[in-house]
Amino acid sequence: MIAREEFEVKTRGRGTHDLSADIQSIVAKSGIRTGMCHVFICHTSASLMLSENADPAVLKDLETFMSRQVRDGDPMFTHTAEGPDDMSAHVRSVLTQTDLNLPVTAGRCALGTWQGIYLWEHRYAPHSRRVIVTVQGD
Repeated sequence: MIAREEFEVKTRGRGTHDLSADIQSIVAKSGIRTGMCHVFICHTSASLMLSENADPAVLKDLETFMSRQVRDGDPMFTHTAEGPDDMSAHVRSVLTQTDLNLPVTAGRCALGTWQGIYLWEHRYAPHSRRVIVTVQGD
């Protein structure tokens, strides 16, 4: 059996957005008890991640780390059509993930105790992001 659903996330700008409840709801609604859940974001300046969900400092530290690695407005970037965070957002997306594969057990994504599913917006301006969730199994 295969189930597929899309949903939209309105971001507030750069930062993380917890998708765990949305994804778990889609998996539960699919009726699939055992299988795989594939999550895909249809964008080149935002990404997905599986990360710590208990201490918000982890997400802040990840953003601090990424800001040091990929600087907005770096003069080496020539693609700046949408501003100084344009190319840096694309680089951040390439360095992270645009999809996740998660096991489904007992009708839920089998996440670890401290794991959450996040959309990581890499642009400063708010955006509307499309996420596709495909669940397959029995």
